[in-house]
Amino acid sequence: MSEPDDLLTEIETLEAKLQEARASITRRFIGQERVVDLTLATLLCGGHGLLIGLPGLGKTRLVETLSTVMGLRGNRIQFTPDLMPADILGSEVLDTTDDGSRAFRFIQGPIFCELLMADEINRASPRTQSALLQAMQEREVTVAGETRSLGTPFHVLATQNPIEQEGTYPLPEAQLDRFLFQITVPYPDRDTERDILLATTGVEEAEATTVFTGDELLAAQTLLRRMPVGESVVELILDLVRAFRPNEADVSDRVRETVAWGPGPRAAQALMLAVRARAMLQGRLAPNAEDVIDMALPVLSHRMQLTFAARARGDSLTDLIETIANEVQGLQRSGAAA
Repeated sequence: MSEPDDLLTEIETLEAKLQEARASITRRFIGQERVVDLTLATLLCGGHGLLIGLPGLGKTRLVETLSTVMGLRGNRIQFTPDLMPADILGSEVLDTTDDGSRAFRFIQGPIFCELLMADEINRASPRTQSALLQAMQEREVTVAGETRSLGTPFHVLATQNPIEQEGTYPLPEAQLDRFLFQITVPYPDRDTERDILLATTGVEEAEATTVFTGDELLAAQTLLRRMPVGESVVELILDLVRAFRPNEADVSDRVRETVAWGPGPRAAQALMLAVRARAMLQGRLAPNAEDVIDMALPVLSHRMQLTFAARARGDSLTDLIETIANEVQGLQRSGAAA
């Protein structure tokens, strides 16, 4: 078989396994297919996700279920204002050995896992939040002058409540940029909420089953990076990301007047991986322009900021991203037709 045929066979096999993982997740996290697909895409891309939603929408339940289904060793940290970096990373203690001598011994913190749930991440102080920066980017931590690897796979899925801001600390832009996706968890529709009521208020609840292993997830991440991306999709990604930078010469007046700062190169990298993940979840060999438009919002929304005047007018980043994305796609189509 040729390389494209081999790749297609591997993708089709993986897509069947991803369908099984979806089914296992939705036994405990009912409905919300978009949220489930984005969290799966986060892991396929080898990235981290920020889940934003009101209390009681199942964010914690989703992450715990995902840990089981993907076969990942998970830990949970409840972020609070008094949480310290050592509570996350670990610390050295003075230990007495059997022969009476003393030596420092490192005790690993909960970050040494494969899937870390950072619950209500914005409740910790900036000092504590900064403990995650090195871990999320380099997959390692430095404690007492020694760098320790976290291993692979390593993913952070953080949750955040968008309405309760008492006693919270906004995430710095450098940390937001380390999240591959910002995933909004909405209210369920009426039929889904009815299914939730019936499934979760009885004597027994459905259990999730393990579908993947850590090694299989790593293989899927490698397969995703082998997926070809057409030149038109690459150009659309570049056009879209650069269209939101207010200092670019050819940016639209609306963006120049509305956006305080736009996405950097890491956003383009994230979008390149995200479109492959969407195509993979649908069993396709390569991404297309619709994948770019669909993944633009979760990739870009936390990597931009509106100006004060735009916020005062009540402008929405969601509306802006969707509008500009469609305009950029239309310009590319017009250029191709010409």
